Amino acid sequence: MKLLLNLVLLASIFTPSVVLAQEQTLKVVYPPAKHKTSADRIFFIGTAPQTGQVLINGKPIVRSKLGHFAPSLPLQVGENNFTIRYQNQELSIQVTRNSLQPQLPQELAFVKDSLLPSLDIARMPDESICFSAIASANANVSVKLAGQAITLSPQPLVAQLPDNKAALTGRNQPLSPNNIAQNKISNYAGCTTVKTAGDLGQPQFQLTLNGKTVTQLGTGKVQILSPSQLQVAEVTVDSGVARTGSSTDNSRLTPLPRGTRAAIAGRDGDWLRLDYGGWINSKETRIIPGAVPPRTIIRSIGYRKSTERTEVIFPLQVPVPVSVQQGDKKFVLTLYNTTAQTDTFRTDENPIISRLDWQQVNPNQVQYIFNLKQNQQWGYKLRYEGTSLVLTLRHPPDFSTKKQKPLSGIKILLDPGHGGKESGAPGGDGTLEKDVNLTVSKLLRDELIQRGATVVMSRESDRELSLPDRQKLIDTEEPNISLSVHYNALPDNGDAENTKGVGMFWYHPQAHSLATFLHNYIVTKLKRPTYGVFWNNLALTRPANSPSVLMELGFMSNPNEFEWVTDTKEQKKLANAIAQGIVEWFKQTKRSHTETNK
Repeated sequence: MKLLLNLVLLASIFTPSVVLAQEQTLKVVYPPAKHKTSADRIFFIGTAPQTGQVLINGKPIVRSKLGHFAPSLPLQVGENNFTIRYQNQELSIQVTRNSLQPQLPQELAFVKDSLLPSLDIARMPDESICFSAIASANANVSVKLAGQAITLSPQPLVAQLPDNKAALTGRNQPLSPNNIAQNKISNYAGCTTVKTAGDLGQPQFQLTLNGKTVTQLGTGKVQILSPSQLQVAEVTVDSGVARTGSSTDNSRLTPLPRGTRAAIAGRDGDWLRLDYGGWINSKETRIIPGAVPPRTIIRSIGYRKSTERTEVIFPLQVPVPVSVQQGDKKFVLTLYNTTAQTDTFRTDENPIISRLDWQQVNPNQVQYIFNLKQNQQWGYKLRYEGTSLVLTLRHPPDFSTKKQKPLSGIKILLDPGHGGKESGAPGGDGTLEKDVNLTVSKLLRDELIQRGATVVMSRESDRELSLPDRQKLIDTEEPNISLSVHYNALPDNGDAENTKGVGMFWYHPQAHSLATFLHNYIVTKLKRPTYGVFWNNLALTRPANSPSVLMELGFMSNPNEFEWVTDTKEQKKLANAIAQGIVEWFKQTKRSHTETNK
């Protein structure tokens, strides 16, 4: 996984301050010569001949049997200079640690870029509109908006949350307020409401301290929407990315199928808050002139069944937002802005559905609960055909333990991570993750074919392939399972010297069993350390039409594990173990289904 910023830069980018030998045998592949980070420490990935010592700032460091190293060293805010030396060879690297704390300007003024809202916003009448600013402590701060004067009060200190990637290093604890307090600085905030629709313009912030006053216009305008004149947005991409808030930092919700319509109940810059609660970027929508906020009734539903899938058709008057929840033996579909007028629907014997229940959760939501015959689900798709919502539920593949080649009839997609300019993480000697990914994927392909599987490869050479293209391939090929092959690295503040092991990443519940089983199988079979099994919102775990898992098969950044990662004999053992683990998982899943139906 490419977690390290600029990690693909190799030692060739360095300009050593002193080179006393003609042949360079000391190599540092991370960090680059003038690296910038906000982390409180940094690790150095590199290698040198096994004999002799490597010194960083005069202190010897621990190395692997083959001479690789990855020590972590603390960073002070500002410039940090490091000298890496092996015998008569020397490299100089400067790492700048940027402060995360706001910096007060020398003159009386607000901290740069601290005035919020910073973008144009739109809200409903009587909905809170909140403002905030960072400035000197003990000041008087206020905002003027449409004739109102809103006092902004200094706020109690709150804990600072780390980045999401901190879960991968185990350092995801909040930073306590006492550790981030600055006596000379305060965060000021306040809210108001407005009853009447209209454009309120830009708020004017005012700061007064020691008898001096400065004012500054906010960069974002404020608009109050008219409930009777809400615009309607239509999703124009196949899967509109719905989120819990107005930025890509916010969590994803169920994607909205092309054609979905909803009223716009709020706006933050380019982000639209749709009336059902999700946010979507306006670039994935169009405005339908003159349309009223869409609502629909639903009466009966229909089925289309084949040997490989069941399609459930929900006839609607207009395409409305939807969401999905998966659980053990349950698949729950929620339709928003929908009222049920359902008296009758047909439920014949079905290979995967035991019963369908429904309920009107509230006046705006109808929920359909598919009670399933087995825990393991095999993928789903949502799309609109005109105004009818079509839900496709895939059937279990035809797997038999009696076959000579147990994976006959099973299609598996292998995605060797990275490729081309996307090099992934380097190991100590400069070996690139993209190359190891491809080597192991080809070995795994051969093992799977020997067991009868049909294997689709996203790439079979060192070529660049975008994440959307990889997702599209999974969507088009509809494999029974999809595996993305990677090797791991860490954020700057990770412990590269000691972090190691096999990790598995899943997103949809239908992939959890596969991720857990393969992780445990590889760890036990090959006696490898465990890194863990993670729920993670990654591009190659998001495809919903098949169980999709991203495998992190070891750490490029760990000096000792890197030797195992690049050993050709161990690579073959690993490919064999993964292939056999897939066979055993299918057997277990088949056994579980058989026992359930007894």
